[in-house]
Amino acid sequence: MANRSVVLDTETTGMPVTDGHRIIEIGCVELIGRRLTGRHFHVYLQPDRESDEGAIGVHGITNEFLVGKPRFAEVADEFFEFIQGAQLIIHNAAFDVGFINNEFALMGQHDRADITRHCTILDTLMMARERHPGQRNSLDALCKRYGVDNSGRELHGALLASEILADVYLTMTGGQTSLSLAGNASDGNGTGEGSGAQASEIRRLPADRRPARIIRASETDLVEHAARLEAIAKSAGAPALWTQLAEAGQLGIDVNPCGSSSVIVYCSFLATIASTF
Repeated sequence: MANRSVVLDTETTGMPVTDGHRIIEIGCVELIGRRLTGRHFHVYLQPDRESDEGAIGVHGITNEFLVGKPRFAEVADEFFEFIQGAQLIIHNAAFDVGFINNEFALMGQHDRADITRHCTILDTLMMARERHPGQRNSLDALCKRYGVDNSGRELHGALLASEILADVYLTMTGGQTSLSLAGNASDGNGTGEGSGAQASEIRRLPADRRPARIIRASETDLVEHAARLEAIAKSAGAPALWTQLAEAGQLGIDVNPCGSSSVIVYCSFLATIASTF
């Protein structure tokens, strides 16, 4: 199905997979057209080995709890059917994909042992690192940065993590969440982590809302704007970015919509910002 995504997370007995560790929980939620459908896949698995103490401390899934749970082979077809053809949205995809491929390989299902042949992969960790270089980009850190509620996540559980990741992904790719030219770096380390600033939650506006009023620049505004651009050019030794874009026709606005030399009032504000770089 077009525009179908599956947000996926796993929990394991430990790591790395090359040490014989296995999947003990899979959690998936479905998105179609960037909307949660309510469909999900969730299962706990008997791994036929004990989990490392460190792993249990992270996810809280004990060896005793997994006794009597199905093995991966018993749910493999249902799981594959759920993810087949979808875009898989995963945080730190290499980890989960490696374990999933291993489970299919252990079954001898080598045609499924590379799920990238059946699904596309979007790694939200890589996406976050590109958008926020030098900052912490764990799922908890992204929840804090984007104002996503993860208060129910005391331990790492695959289904809850996939539901939270879906919210983070939709927020992270849905537009700007706050206006902060300096990031949230009030703690002085430039990372934004540990600061008192909190990302504000996105407030969705109705599609039928009343259009915002456009305020046109006055003749005085235009004169001051031109003077500001000239001052920037003299200081920088080159035309301001605004001037370069205007000459190239790349501003994306109509600078003369009413037959006069009017421009949208934020021209000078943008030019001022350009002068700071």
